[in-house]
Amino acid sequence: MSQDTKPPMTLALRELEKHGVELTYHLFAYLEKGGTAHSSKEMGVPEHAVIKTLIMENENKEPLVVLMHGDMQVSTKNLARTLGVKSINPCKPEVADRHSGYQVGGTSPFGTKKKMPVYLEETILQLDKIYINGGKRGFLVGMSPKEVLRILSPTLVQVGIPG
Repeated sequence: MSQDTKPPMTLALRELEKHGVELTYHLFAYLEKGGTAHSSKEMGVPEHAVIKTLIMENENKEPLVVLMHGDMQVSTKNLARTLGVKSINPCKPEVADRHSGYQVGGTSPFGTKKKMPVYLEETILQLDKIYINGGKRGFLVGMSPKEVLRILSPTLVQVGIPG
């Protein structure tokens, strides 16, 4: 995206700008079910640095956000054990949309409709720069992972398994 192109103004972007986060903007052609493999290829960055925002829920249907490397999966069994709950499952897309206020494929952890606990895969903090959804399909923002810590105060977890 050239510097002349204005990024889409989303709730996520408003939240990040309110906190003075230094960002890079990355627009790309969205591909239905393309996931982080597609976005990382389009942007020419490692898939490991593209962070997925996953809306999940426990057995009581209480929603939560999990931030995970693009090339890894969440062990829901390990996450449930870590959180001391019976089970964790991904929300159905329409339920995730309702909780987050975003459309699946464009879900950002910033500026969500409903305040939810956030869990961050600990190894994300080892990266210099991450690319995370800016609140719209085909739009990622690049930033330091330390900004995620500062703004969202997530609980650090180790629940990632090879994807």
